[in-house]
Amino acid sequence: MRFLHTSDWHLGRTFHRVSLLGAQQAFLDHLVATARTHEVDAVLVAGDVYDRAVPPLAAVELFDDVLHRLADAGVPTVMISGNHDSARRLGVASGLIERAGIHLRTDPAGCATPVVLRDGHGDVAFYGLPYLEPALVRDEFGTAAGHEAVLGAAMDRVRADLAERAPGTRSVVLAHAFVAGGEPSDSERDITVGGVAAVPAALFDGAHYTALGHLHGCQTVSERVRYSGSPLAYSFSETHHRKTMWLVELGPAGEITAERLDCPVPRPLARVEGRIEDLLADPALARHEEAWVEATLTDPVRPADPMARLTRRFPHTLSLVFAPERTGGDAPAGYAERLRDRDDHQIAEDFVTHVRGGGSPDELERALLRGAFDDVRVDTAVREVAG
Repeated sequence: MRFLHTSDWHLGRTFHRVSLLGAQQAFLDHLVATARTHEVDAVLVAGDVYDRAVPPLAAVELFDDVLHRLADAGVPTVMISGNHDSARRLGVASGLIERAGIHLRTDPAGCATPVVLRDGHGDVAFYGLPYLEPALVRDEFGTAAGHEAVLGAAMDRVRADLAERAPGTRSVVLAHAFVAGGEPSDSERDITVGGVAAVPAALFDGAHYTALGHLHGCQTVSERVRYSGSPLAYSFSETHHRKTMWLVELGPAGEITAERLDCPVPRPLARVEGRIEDLLADPALARHEEAWVEATLTDPVRPADPMARLTRRFPHTLSLVFAPERTGGDAPAGYAERLRDRDDHQIAEDFVTHVRGGGSPDELERALLRGAFDDVRVDTAVREVAG
């Protein structure tokens, strides 16, 4: 059986306030054309269809259009909700849509009810595990509130269902999670619970292939556990990503072959760094003149009108960062520079240390801070579901 594995469309997202709807349309056109060209038996979408719980109308129209085209092409599609999606909204009318071969899996209670497709070698069961917010689903699974606990319980249900099926039934799992060994970027929303985000890849043992979503870089955790990554870049941290989909062949005994298929690139990304006069004059940077650019200026003194000057050479400059060159006698780095590459938990702990005049938070205080961040994240998720 041959299928396409994709994820993290984030329909409706912008890139530094630049609309990506046209680029997202181009990707969806490419997806449908690729499905037809390679005569795939299924398309898998491993979550984050939309960028937010209440997407703009234009994003909903893109989604509606691609579902119609995939259905018209006769390509079964299995998709799950991600942490950016409103599971309830995405799942509206899923029972009716399923008649057209579009299988939306958004209810955690249905994770062990697979979509069963058949090829010349027998059945393939596709299990859709929507994003499982631990605090919201722990009662459903009767577990502690942690990603590893709820995902482990969901996979136990999957394995129990698979054990009841005909011998030789092959299995594919779709999941939206941060799996240990994966490399994050700046554009994924934090799903840390209690200071712990990653779950072990061994949770998915027993599945012949696990199609992951959440991390935006295409990567192979193991032969059978892979991220497709997002089809477009959503932050400058993805400058060196190669945006692709996986074309996966599932053999008669569950053997796997996988090939990366490139996605359309609306405009390349570039990060340039140096003094402004050097950036404006360096002939080696000519290749970036039509790229979306993030410029880091190292001038000791902030230059006049830097954005206007840069855009004369790099008209698609979207981000400007100041990182002045410093010597040992220079003043300490500015606030924004000190916070760079630090997550919310680290910033909060630094704040506690600062206001008390020294002395890092102890373990109890760290636990209280983690709990506060978890409560805010869960409250946001609950309000998105209720809204």
